[in-house]
Amino acid sequence: MKEISTQLLVIGGGPGGYVAAIRAGQLGVPTVLAEGASLGGTCLNIGCIPSKALIHAAHDFEQARMQAAGHSPMGIHVKEPTLDLAQTVRWKDGIVKRLTSGVGVLLRKAGVQVLQGWATVEDGKTAVVQVGDEAVRVRCEHLLIATGSEPVALPNMPFGGAIWSSTDALSPAELPRRLVVVGAGYIGLELSFAYRKLGTEVTVVEAAPDILPRYDEALTKPVLYSLKKAGVVLHLGCSVASYDAKNGVHVRNARADEFALPADKVLVAVGRRPRATGFGIESLHLTMNGRAIAIDAHCATSMRNVWAIGDVTGEPVLAHRAMAQGECVAEQIAGKPRRFEPMAIPAVCFTDPEVVVCGMTTAEAKAAGIETIEASFPFAANGRAMTLGAEGGFVRVLARKQDHVIIGWHAVGHSVSELSAAFGQSIEMGARLEDVAGTIHAHPTLGEAVQEAALRALGHALHI
Repeated sequence: MKEISTQLLVIGGGPGGYVAAIRAGQLGVPTVLAEGASLGGTCLNIGCIPSKALIHAAHDFEQARMQAAGHSPMGIHVKEPTLDLAQTVRWKDGIVKRLTSGVGVLLRKAGVQVLQGWATVEDGKTAVVQVGDEAVRVRCEHLLIATGSEPVALPNMPFGGAIWSSTDALSPAELPRRLVVVGAGYIGLELSFAYRKLGTEVTVVEAAPDILPRYDEALTKPVLYSLKKAGVVLHLGCSVASYDAKNGVHVRNARADEFALPADKVLVAVGRRPRATGFGIESLHLTMNGRAIAIDAHCATSMRNVWAIGDVTGEPVLAHRAMAQGECVAEQIAGKPRRFEPMAIPAVCFTDPEVVVCGMTTAEAKAAGIETIEASFPFAANGRAMTLGAEGGFVRVLARKQDHVIIGWHAVGHSVSELSAAFGQSIEMGARLEDVAGTIHAHPTLGEAVQEAALRALGHALHI
């Protein structure tokens, strides 16, 4: 068996793993990265990027259909559009290929050796990577586990055939006439909107009494309205019992009544779980946090010089969290003093409208005993939102009452995902309401709502 030695071995080439490898390479740390599938992991290949591409294509198709029906307030009229689904998927795949190829180039530029194969951990210093027909034993000083997560299947409805995971839903051979989505979290609702806009009849089943259970009612209300307006049928407070091709999805409501929902395809989107088993990880006997690998503020596990980042370490399951952790680990291995203790990590739901939560929620602040100031500014009073035909939603700021330090931002509306960087930056820098209120925001932009929310919290909003 061929043997190689390195200072850092990264298992997993997703956002966390490849960023860690690139940064380590930049810092002169000899690095090997093992990935059995495509570079970029779930995010670039079967998650964040392809789903947003599909969402955008669906939005454009819906806009064209509305214009063809004479429903454009701007007076734009077109002929009835058609959809070449195969071309849409090719376009989406082209974006994925460009990004994943780019990751490969960046890794080579940083001097990282990439082994295209699945790794099996033997101990905290050794792993065997199966590269084609050849097994390569890699000996390392530091081992970084970045194996990500995988979609959760229902026990009585395993993936396959008519039962889709989110991966299957991103590359359909044809559009189903009727789609039942199990789960009203962000993945389920993002894809529900996309398929509905493409013309599929969509029904959502959720065990909780509300959609997006992690968000408060003020944030989810505009999304709920948009779902109903789009014609998505909702069955909240209901559980899924089983599926058969003849009758569809068998659903049980809170009163234990059963009924069937006809479905050509069923998208199960009930969450993701860490890939903390397999790959020989169990042999390390690491301390666990439920199903996830437990880590400290350095992203270190319970075994010396064994690190873990990203989804395999549990919530929040976010690509940008994994990237930041990867950079943090690489710099520590290079001898830099680093800790992973962010003040806030933005969470974005790419529904219609979009939802952003960054920092503490109102409920979290109350539970922590923090006395707060809270204020919202509606997009209905924002000039740029009017010109975009997107006047629904708002920006909300949460600050400590005693010193006006901002501890949370929440927003719902058109393209509010683009405001998330400003939200995170203000919290990380310890900004006060006065800092944001006194910062000149370009006009006309959606970002003016951020300034106005801060002004309103101070008692002197200008445009409401």
